[in-house]
Amino acid sequence: MTVIGVITRGKYGHRLIEAVREHSDFSVVSTDLPEFVPVFIEEPDEFLENLNFDRRVFSAEIVITYSLHPDLTSAIAKLAARAGVRSLIVPGGPSRASIPELEKISADSGMDIEVDEICCTLEANACNRPFADIFGSPVLKVKTKDGKIAGVEVIKGAPCGSTWHMAKELVGVPVKDAPPKAGLIVQQYPCRAVRGEMGGIHMSGELHKQALIKALENEE
Repeated sequence: MTVIGVITRGKYGHRLIEAVREHSDFSVVSTDLPEFVPVFIEEPDEFLENLNFDRRVFSAEIVITYSLHPDLTSAIAKLAARAGVRSLIVPGGPSRASIPELEKISADSGMDIEVDEICCTLEANACNRPFADIFGSPVLKVKTKDGKIAGVEVIKGAPCGSTWHMAKELVGVPVKDAPPKAGLIVQQYPCRAVRGEMGGIHMSGELHKQALIKALENEE
């Protein structure tokens, strides 16, 4: 059985755990970080050592860390690499991660590290499979009847669960209205992606809109 490791922080990461358990047969091992941490952590290794941080999370070959802090993320990446983790997925984007340091850790260890602003841009590669075959950039199959959406099958969906929510809400929507409606539904879903600026939740909405357009074009 595939085991996925998840490092949560405050409200971040729990919805991913729910989605993994609901939409896959993967098992999950997780540990928590404090919601509030210093802006700058001079000794992140010591900081983690003094926490109730369960390192069994690194028994998984694929780990998603919602550490959302450059110092903590780099320290976690070092621990993951030493433990033999195959793929480390880092949501939150470059502002929450020290990219040069992560690149060095990846080069030295051979561990794949993927930094994404939003998890629904995640693409599958040889290291992050099978997780990224089910969770990441949305892929859909759609059926229509009498000019309306009759059903949407999620082949691959956002780790927060928004794609599956969208699929249910689209049933009965006129085909001509469905793509923009898909994007709107995703943006209304309580996703943790950044709001109020370009990218973030708006990027997620556009990805889902385009995924539905492609599914409609490929309808059998």
